Amino acid sequence: MSFGAPARAVLAILGTLGLSLAAAVSPASAAGGTPTTPTQLFNGNRNCSTDADRPTYLWAGNNVVVESIPGTTDATDNSPVSVRYQVWPVADPSHTETVTHDRAIPGFESRSLLPDDLLADGQTYAWRAQTVAGDAASDWSVPCYITIDDTRPASTPTITSPNYPPNQWNRGGDPVRFTLNANGDDDVTGFQYSWTQPVPAIVLADIGDHGIPQPRDLYADSAHFVRADAPGGSATLDLVPPYSGGGTLSVRSLDRAFSPSETTSYRFLVSNTAPTVTPADPSPEFGDTTTFTLRPDAALQARSPVVSYSVHTFGGPDGDRTFDVAAAADGTATTELTIDGITGEHLDVTSRSANGWLSDPAFWDIDYDTTPTVASEAYPENGSGGGAGVPGTFTFTPKVRGVVSYTYSFDTEPEVTVAAGADGGASIDWTPPSDGWYGLHVYATTRSGVQLATYDYSFTVG
Repeated sequence: MSFGAPARAVLAILGTLGLSLAAAVSPASAAGGTPTTPTQLFNGNRNCSTDADRPTYLWAGNNVVVESIPGTTDATDNSPVSVRYQVWPVADPSHTETVTHDRAIPGFESRSLLPDDLLADGQTYAWRAQTVAGDAASDWSVPCYITIDDTRPASTPTITSPNYPPNQWNRGGDPVRFTLNANGDDDVTGFQYSWTQPVPAIVLADIGDHGIPQPRDLYADSAHFVRADAPGGSATLDLVPPYSGGGTLSVRSLDRAFSPSETTSYRFLVSNTAPTVTPADPSPEFGDTTTFTLRPDAALQARSPVVSYSVHTFGGPDGDRTFDVAAAADGTATTELTIDGITGEHLDVTSRSANGWLSDPAFWDIDYDTTPTVASEAYPENGSGGGAGVPGTFTFTPKVRGVVSYTYSFDTEPEVTVAAGADGGASIDWTPPSDGWYGLHVYATTRSGVQLATYDYSFTVG
């Protein structure tokens, strides 16, 4: 939904143009069957109300679109037909206006704009539809009743919370109880709320097959909408924030046409609720498999038992990954991890409580240098030696266990792989073709197929 005078002006022009075109286009050619009364009546993408005492409230800032499906008794004939729409104020049925949608397709929604200069704020109107084919016309549909509500809620709602006061640190674990209050503004019948900014646009309907609107029951979406207990009243929510550390809830009031007020926000802070992460070996070596014990924050566990943990690892040979671990009745859990990240192992762990509360993350890190050591007597690193045609030996030594091969290249030459010896090391001989600066690039591969970090060794020949 969008609101504003420019959009209203543009659509008013379009509505006038539509009426002019309707007058200029010749009547639809006669269809093969007898016209049937239109079905699937909608206004403003909302359901038609046939109860004069319970009209559909609509915002007319973008004009009011009415639509229906025309048809004939010959379901095989798709010849165009016309649809007439009549509209009148309920208080003055003699003031009737008609708009026509020519060349409508039987079986598909046919849309027209009600004249915006007829629609006054606060007034109730009736409209109906009729199928026309040539000189034949169907019966009129039952009337639909709408009330124009172009006045948005005048003030923003107030937001309070008895258990998470704003702008201060609170102990987390319990759902946040919010009270949203329209403070007696009887134009307000409900509220829209969101953890994100800006508050998402309101979508009143999806469009299905044949262009048929599928109106949404907004208040059935309890994650974003709630009814007030009375016009101008209040609503109470128990919400679990989607983020650790607190959050900001944004709220706006809604009237019966779902026009929103301006947005107001409530910010609160939550103390750290992270679990603890303890490896069985506090300093595991590269390639070791270690058991980690995960324990919940005690205060969090007391409020609602932790039922699972989400473990996110970074830097492993298969890239980042996330997996869940179920917790025991006391909230603890264990998981095994192989420490094989090429620059170390980095993980964060969050707990989830039975009531849905998501904790802050706990972190555990260990860093490794997995590059090989490279040495050469003839061509020392960052130094000069030898000369063109003078062979030199380069020795590769691992810094971690389990190395089975080395892959190397000199500058832009193709890569070459050599096997490591029993001690994990290897040596190669190389003869420079000319004097000058050279770069040697080497990485090791482990028994499990993990490609380790590359070492760049520079030297000058001559």
